[in-house]
Parts: sequence; structure tokens; C-alpha cells
Amino acid sequence: MAPQQNRKIALVAGESSGDLLGAHLIQALKKHLPDAEFVGVGGPKMESAGMHVLYPMEKLAVRGYVEVLRHYREIVGIRKKLKRLWLAEKPDIFIGIDAPDFNLSLEHSLKRGGVPTVHYVSPSIWAWRRERMRQIAQSVTHMLALFPFEKPLYDEAGVPASYVGHPLADMLPLEPDRGGARDLLKLRREGTIIALLPGSRQSEVQAMADLFVRTARRLLELQPDATFLVPMVSRETRHLFEETLYRLKAQDLPLTILFGHAHDALIACDAALVASGTATLEAALLKRPMVISYKMPDLSWRIIKHKKYLPYVGLPNILAGRFVVPELIQEDATADNLAQALFNLLQDKSVAAGLQQVFGQMQQDLRQNTAEKAASAVLRCLEARG
Repeated sequence: MAPQQNRKIALVAGESSGDLLGAHLIQALKKHLPDAEFVGVGGPKMESAGMHVLYPMEKLAVRGYVEVLRHYREIVGIRKKLKRLWLAEKPDIFIGIDAPDFNLSLEHSLKRGGVPTVHYVSPSIWAWRRERMRQIAQSVTHMLALFPFEKPLYDEAGVPASYVGHPLADMLPLEPDRGGARDLLKLRREGTIIALLPGSRQSEVQAMADLFVRTARRLLELQPDATFLVPMVSRETRHLFEETLYRLKAQDLPLTILFGHAHDALIACDAALVASGTATLEAALLKRPMVISYKMPDLSWRIIKHKKYLPYVGLPNILAGRFVVPELIQEDATADNLAQALFNLLQDKSVAAGLQQVFGQMQQDLRQNTAEKAASAVLRCLEARG
């Protein structure tokens, strides 16, 4: 049965990476369902793709147990309102994009209420909290997995799943043009450029900005010709980083804050310091040497450390199944350690060459025409509903 054209599709994304996934999925679905209505929680990319935004995704963009507790009442309030709305005026399908702590509970209620639920981006059950599989089975009609090793886990658990690849692998060039990126950003062709990516959430920038600025200052002592690029995703995160520069009296650093242009900054740089998250995968797909770092409140870290199964947290290392780039997390994340790790990458050209090969194969594996595959899976769920 061909899907009807006037479908109502509800979506919830909780951060910038989900906003990108959601926007591409909406665009792919519109090719098949030009009259469909898209509504829910998302960011500017999903809104530009045609979604009616009920709540901005920034409301959900908090990480860690302690941080969530601070915003608990507001987050739970939004979820209750969405549940009431979508159980009363049932969409044809619900798509939860990442944000599993928020979406799985909502999906459970909607699925019980007769709404098919698709979860886009598998929770990291292979890394920690494997007990979530039972909740996923009860909540999710179909799982869309970004990484090839995830689908067999769902097959074994009896949860319908599709491997769709990662959209960044489709989007990003196989052979990035570093010189062209430097020209675009009006940077000199010669000299050492370091990209600093302290995170996309305000809470991440608050946690990481001080460390990243101190690292830049320390690295400049080791590599005097270094200049720094800091792409920011919003005015709020830019303001937080500028406040850190002012507080640390570091306005004299050879540093340029960019509004957006994260991919251009990564292509242009010789190495990057990246807060753990999707940006580490972006750096890998753009074939850049990197150091991964992250800090969070001690209580959140102790809980996560107790539950995790893998020795690494960065996506490049997880996908490679080994440490291919350094990770300096929590108490190991000091300015001295990070600066030395970056300096080592700059000095050892053979490491950079080896990473080119590892990251190139990674991109080929993840390059699956993701948006179309994801849209096809969603359409199959709609067809099954009738």
C-alpha cells in the first residue's frame, strides 16, 4: 500500500547533531510525502527544512546526571505536554532523534497508545547501560542504527532495526581541501593552525572553555607559530567563550572565534582539540589528527565510569576498536597534558599519515546514503500501519 500524502509526522531532537539528522530526514521524506506535516522539538535546521517547532531543542540540551537534575521539572513538563498532545491528536508516526533519556519514555507511551515509534540513533548500549535494551524493545517499533556493529545487537534482542550509516559520511568530502579552507577563512597558507571545539551545548562550553583556553596558552609556549580557531554554534556559546577569555586575561592569544564554520575550521587545521561527542566523528571524517577531552561534574563521571564497558569514549576510537587518537578525560584533562598531546601530534607526521588511512576507511564504511535509507525505513513503518 502506498503511503498517504497528508501524513502527520512528529519528531523530537535534543541537540545540534540531532537537528542535522532530523533536517536531512525531513528533506528525504518530503520527496515521497510532499504534503506531510512535520511537528515537534528541534533546532534551526529542522525548522528550515519545514518542521513546526513546538519547543526549541535547547530546552533538552543538557548532559550528565547532575545537569539533568537542575532542569528536571522543565524537561519532564515538556515531555508530559507532548505526550498529552500526541495521544489526543495522534501523529501517523513518531521519530525520536537521539536524546534517549527523553525520547524512550515518550516513545513507550506513544507506542502503547497505538503510534508507531522510530528511534533514530541507537543509544550507546554497546558502551554502557546495556540494561536499556529491555526498555528499547518495549518503546521502539523500529531502530535506525548509524554504526554497522549496532544492528546485530538488535537482531539478537528481537528489535526491528536498520543500519543506515552516518549522514556526515555522505556530506563531508572524501579529500578535504585544506588550502581552500584556509583561503575561505582568510588564513595564511603556512603556519600551524589548531581548531578548538569545546562543545555545542552551553553546559559543555561552561565546563570546557577554561581548560581549552589554558591549553592554547600552554601550547603556544611549545609551538610559537600556532594560531587557534574556535567555531561556535550559537551566540550564547560564543558569549560564554569570550567571557572565559576575558576572565583569564587571554585576549592576546592568536585566536579567532568563528560563528559556525566548524567543518571549515577542521579542514583548515593541522590538529584539533575536541570535546567528546559528534565533533570527534566530524574531525575523523575530515581526516584531522585530534586529541579528545571531556570533563563533567565528578558525580556524573563516577556514575558513568561505573556503568561503561569500553576503555574509550571517543567515536573514532570506538569505531576503530582501539586507541587511534589520544583521550584525556576528567582528572587527566589538564592544560599541560592536552598541550603536550597536541604538540606530539604536530611533531609526528607518520601518525598523521596513518590516521588518514584509518579515517578514510571509516568514512567509506559509514557512507550509506543515510537520509534515503532512514526515510525508506520510516515509509515502511507507515505502510505497515496503513
